[in-house]
Amino acid sequence: MVLTAGFLDNEPMRIALSVGGGAALVCAVVGVATVMRRQAFAAHALADVSSAGGSAAYLIGVNPLLGFLAMAAAAAGIMEWADVRSARERDLLTGVVLGAGLGLAALLLYFDATVRSVGGAAVTVLFGSMFAIPAGIVPLALAVAAVALLASAIIHRPLLVSTLSADLARAQGIRVRAVALTHSVALALAVALSAMTVGAILSTALLIGPAAAALRLARRPASAVALAALIGLASTWGGTVLAYESYYWTPGRGWPVSFCIVTLIFCAYLAASWVGARAERPQVQHPSGCQGH
Repeated sequence: MVLTAGFLDNEPMRIALSVGGGAALVCAVVGVATVMRRQAFAAHALADVSSAGGSAAYLIGVNPLLGFLAMAAAAAGIMEWADVRSARERDLLTGVVLGAGLGLAALLLYFDATVRSVGGAAVTVLFGSMFAIPAGIVPLALAVAAVALLASAIIHRPLLVSTLSADLARAQGIRVRAVALTHSVALALAVALSAMTVGAILSTALLIGPAAAALRLARRPASAVALAALIGLASTWGGTVLAYESYYWTPGRGWPVSFCIVTLIFCAYLAASWVGARAERPQVQHPSGCQGH
């Protein structure tokens, strides 16, 4: 049964759609720049490290989004503060930060289970629980989304120039490091939002998947952002609706929202890759004068 009558009257459903939609929009804007800058591994590391913040939030009893934000921002700051320019050294630093963050998350999740007896904290932090998001988180989540979008809009042009050529950006008077730091902050905000929706482990899919699919099809960054936003929103809202409706397919045992969202994103990427490959395939001129593939 698809689109059960009155499903929007369900408050957890409305919260999931609003928070998930905001996260999808932010991830589309930030994700395209992240993919173009070849920072997918850094984004994945920030997402995993943010799980330590979410675990800490459950341990001390504060808003979990604040925990995700604090840890993602701290990790982004460390990686930018190091000012590593070599790709090899940057990956090594990212790996070290990732390992340290996951180790801390493991410790904090252990304390959640043994000291605070918070049931399901590990599953919620790592894999998300959109239908369990408290209503009080919505204003903060939308404010975080607005800040990330504003920061991305401000640095849009200098970020694009510095992505294409750091030397050209410096020649034009662009403060490359300041732009990179601002982008890292926006990336941390996007990671925190995506971790809040689909979980820290799967948040990279929402951040990178729609952007990567869009860049397979679009020729301009602005078009890629618009297409990534469309794919991200469709996947997030579609996955949320599918998860809600799955309670009617398997009574009392609905499918995880994060699984539905990530599956739709994966299918969208496969479809975009297939379409992009066909568009790039060179045509062969037959002896008869007709063109074929």
